[in-house]
Amino acid sequence: MKVIKLHRGYDIKLTGETVRTIEQAQFPPKIAFKPTDFIGLKPRLLIVTGDEVKVGTPLAYDKNNDRIKIISHVSGKVSEIIRGERRVIEAIVVETNGIQTGEHLNFDLKNLNKESVIKALLDSGLFLNFVQRPFNKIANPADTPRDIFISAMDTAPLAAEDSFILKSNENSFQKGIDVLTQLTSGKVRLSFKYEDKAFTEFNNCELYNFTGPHPAGNVGVQIHHIAPIKNANDIVWSCSVQAVILIGKLFETGKINQDILVKVAGTAAEKRYYFKTKTGAEVSSFLGKNEENSRIISGNVLTGQKIEADGFIGFKDNLITVIPEATEPEFLGWLNPGFSKRSWWKTFVSAIITPKKVFKADTNIGGGNRSLVINSIYEEVVPMRILPSYLIKSILAEDIEEMEALGIYEVAEEDFALCEYICPSKTEFQQIIRQGLNLMEKEG
Repeated sequence: MKVIKLHRGYDIKLTGETVRTIEQAQFPPKIAFKPTDFIGLKPRLLIVTGDEVKVGTPLAYDKNNDRIKIISHVSGKVSEIIRGERRVIEAIVVETNGIQTGEHLNFDLKNLNKESVIKALLDSGLFLNFVQRPFNKIANPADTPRDIFISAMDTAPLAAEDSFILKSNENSFQKGIDVLTQLTSGKVRLSFKYEDKAFTEFNNCELYNFTGPHPAGNVGVQIHHIAPIKNANDIVWSCSVQAVILIGKLFETGKINQDILVKVAGTAAEKRYYFKTKTGAEVSSFLGKNEENSRIISGNVLTGQKIEADGFIGFKDNLITVIPEATEPEFLGWLNPGFSKRSWWKTFVSAIITPKKVFKADTNIGGGNRSLVINSIYEEVVPMRILPSYLIKSILAEDIEEMEALGIYEVAEEDFALCEYICPSKTEFQQIIRQGLNLMEKEG
């Protein structure tokens, strides 16, 4: 087992941790299927408002690849189709009836070959769990990835523990790994924390230990240190521990099952537990009453999406973070010695006398937007052999050759989230990286 030690990065330690207890959430009254959760998917609807759907009913397909479909994992009625600017479909909302009636789908569970596995994953909707690198977008079922990567060590603030999600699902996880081996010409590569023993006994995969601060758990960082992406045609896939478990259950039972564990964390959350619910569930079905002036985030505080109290959890998310909403900027905050503040910069006293203290966070960004000054600070939080400042600069200049030379194929938005956090100019690094990836894919 290879051990990889990373030193660059930064752990944001926040209050509002969760009790390691699983609570059964009520059956979600509504489920949302959000095409915006899948980068690169352009949906065309197969239903209209008022249609009755069952478990296994296709709701939409990708205009670029009609084999890729959004599949319902609940039965009920399509109550709403939410559109955004230029009538972009943002969500298909299904009002559930509590009776899980399924379509008559026959999955080939005996012949584990690529063709039968891909068909089962497409028909069940679970194929959407795969993310392709480069470009960090939905995978293409026609491709054969060089490797498939699974990160079992989310190091983001207040992240769900993959070892806790794994508990009592070990057999399904192993079955999922066995299925994944049919999809790649290379290896299934599983990475986890050095001290985590829950993942050491799995077969049919290569095991790796990582140590170090965030973003050591990012799959892009792990790919970079295990088997780097060489060019635009060097395709690898990734998926989460939760997704592997769901794939394993599909091939164990032959039934579509999207029961997941969702962690609720953050100081403004009333109930901080792990909740058993369904993918895309309305968060009000398990979140409880939160503090006033609080922000609900589907995901973590660095890369998650803000949602409303009646919003829905993202397709790939297993964390809901609730933190206080900052209603007013802090007056002369830079003059405060910072005994109770958390910052990467060493300008606050807390960074010197209590570097390991856990702090309470709110939504105040602690500054304002200003011109980006190119310097070397970002390299200290990106544990990859790339130059973040120059890569960002080349993207803004739309210099294709320079972007290639500086490693655009290896990165995704989440890999630059810490750059955004420490940036004195409050530059939106993640948005710029997305622009660069879109440009590279467009230019071919």
